[in-house]
Amino acid sequence: VQLVESGGALVQSGGSLRLSCAASGFIFDDYDFGWFRQVPGKEREGVSCIRRTDGSTVYLDSVKGRFTISKDSAKNIVYLQMDNLKPEDTALYFCAAGNGVRGGLQPILQQVYRWGQGTQVTVSS
Repeated sequence: VQLVESGGALVQSGGSLRLSCAASGFIFDDYDFGWFRQVPGKEREGVSCIRRTDGSTVYLDSVKGRFTISKDSAKNIVYLQMDNLKPEDTALYFCAAGNGVRGGLQPILQQVYRWGQGTQVTVSS
């Protein structure tokens, strides 16, 4: 069971990036997926999640309208399109597979079965 993120980079404020999370070793459509981020000294926070049942999505308020989560079941890849990036988006971004997507103050997966290793996103001002 493996999740491998890619696509992180250094980008200027206002720029765009697309993160990818390639899944292998399990049945992709049996799981919900989420993107999370963490900066040193702070707790990991949920950015966006997508449900396996109907593809519905939830987002952290600060990224609504700028980030879009999607998945390609034929390729077993989950994406996070990030537009109009801001310096406060700088973080290590993780992909997770699990179950139980919940919204609220931040998106969460109630049960996480696997985390990826993370990909660094740095936004310069």
